[in-house]
Amino acid sequence: MERRHFLGNITTAGIFAGSIPFFASCASGKTNENSSYDREKIQKAIYAMLSTQRRSWEQGVAAQALLELGEFELVYLLAEEAVLRQDKLGRLANVASDEAVTDPASNGEPVMKMAVMYSNESFREASTKMLDYLLHKAPRTSDGIIHHITYAPQLWIDSMYMCPPFLAEAGEYDEALRQVEGLRKYLWDDRKKLFSHIWDEKKKTFERKAFWGVGNGWALAGMTRVAHALPESRMKDKEQLHGYIRECIDGCLTYLREDGLFHNIVDEPESFVETNLSQMAAYTIFRGLERGWLPASYLEAAVKMRKAAQGKMDSFGMVRGVCGSPEFDHPGAATEGQAFYILMEAAWNDLKKKKPELSQRI
Repeated sequence: MERRHFLGNITTAGIFAGSIPFFASCASGKTNENSSYDREKIQKAIYAMLSTQRRSWEQGVAAQALLELGEFELVYLLAEEAVLRQDKLGRLANVASDEAVTDPASNGEPVMKMAVMYSNESFREASTKMLDYLLHKAPRTSDGIIHHITYAPQLWIDSMYMCPPFLAEAGEYDEALRQVEGLRKYLWDDRKKLFSHIWDEKKKTFERKAFWGVGNGWALAGMTRVAHALPESRMKDKEQLHGYIRECIDGCLTYLREDGLFHNIVDEPESFVETNLSQMAAYTIFRGLERGWLPASYLEAAVKMRKAAQGKMDSFGMVRGVCGSPEFDHPGAATEGQAFYILMEAAWNDLKKKKPELSQRI
């Protein structure tokens, strides 16, 4: 049986090998002027992110950003809050809402990994309950794809980031891939090479067919995390996911503006200009380059998008012009905009360390 025993075979060394907190890794002072500038901006981005009010997925993506940056003490504190607000069904960080199905699962990986790193039994139990909710309690379509919300049988592309990565990290590889394939079945447009936002299973039609930029960013980043979590024995599945990701990157880049940003609805130039998809796509490309499944030809676009996003940070560290909370219908600021700035920078930092010859080409 290939499935990993949940948590049982995970070791601190295995999860965090080579991971050093970002600021600690730069503490020697032996950095160039640009890296010092980046460090200051990342620190400001963290402060701004932690100042935001957060719902379940916002808590989860914030924790994931800090996890990939290597700031484990901050991850622990966010995980502790997610566990404190776990409901009776097992949904983590479920604050003042009974509507979320997949969003709480975005906290699953940080909670699970902090359980191992700090030998915290309550975290272990909480991550197990979150997994049990997804596997046995969450509402699904007739073909087994988990709904995004409780009050309607709808599939949202947001779920690609919230749910399958945790399933894969927990060793539920087949279920993670089932969810990826299901979301792709309902939401992928093969002509546009983009994901639509919302499918309503009861109505058998799209609730929102629009190719939402941030939604495609959720898909890119989510599939990237699933592919990374799969073991080498699932190389065929990894390669298939890499192909899906590359198709979506190509679909997005078709609409990349000269300034390195996208429109909120990527193929609708009348929609507002938006910052976060650039961060999400750059993050995905940097991870693909670092891990060797994307060719170097993608670097130029990623660097262009990163530069555009950096230019949107204000003096307080808030990334402006992202699809803005709380309604996500206007350019503004959002926890996920902060988180993906941090994720983008963490991925860029890892790429520079692993493949300095690539970063030196720009």
